[in-house]
Amino acid sequence: MATLVEPPNGMKPRGKHYYSMWQTLFEIDTKYVPIKPIGRGAYGIVCSSINRETNEKVAIKKIHNVFENRVDALRTPRELKLLRHIRHENVIALKDVMMPTHRTSFNDVYLVFELMDTDLHQSIKSSQPLSNDHCKNFIFQLLRGMKYLHSANILHRDLKPGNLLVNANCDLKICDFGLA
Repeated sequence: MATLVEPPNGMKPRGKHYYSMWQTLFEIDTKYVPIKPIGRGAYGIVCSSINRETNEKVAIKKIHNVFENRVDALRTPRELKLLRHIRHENVIALKDVMMPTHRTSFNDVYLVFELMDTDLHQSIKSSQPLSNDHCKNFIFQLLRGMKYLHSANILHRDLKPGNLLVNANCDLKICDFGLA
């Protein structure tokens, strides 16, 4: 669960509030209300949130210490550049990038995406088996997304079930373009 906390330096920047999730501090624009953490990976933590202005559920990905090593410092701008221009129903949509309070001395990047329910890896591992029709549908959507990316000369380079997000309607979206 997300817990509202005081700012670390005692000063409250305008337009921001602070939450703690999984022992990690999130500095989030006030238009977002975090609900709960939903995932953790090598590059950060993702939490579900609600956009107060649109009442839309979104996912906020915190990429922590983005400049700590050269690989991450190059990967994050590359992913942002791609996601700003990609628009396809089988590719995750970037909704917003939260601007840091101090633009010259920040370490974390916050990206806001459309919210999906789970990833294909979790669906495969679940006790409920996927039918042949489900598999065909997922493969069809994956191929549509890949065709779109390849037509734009984008190679994902890290396709795996954990980078294929799905929802209750069986919509599939390709995510995580850090290696593309």
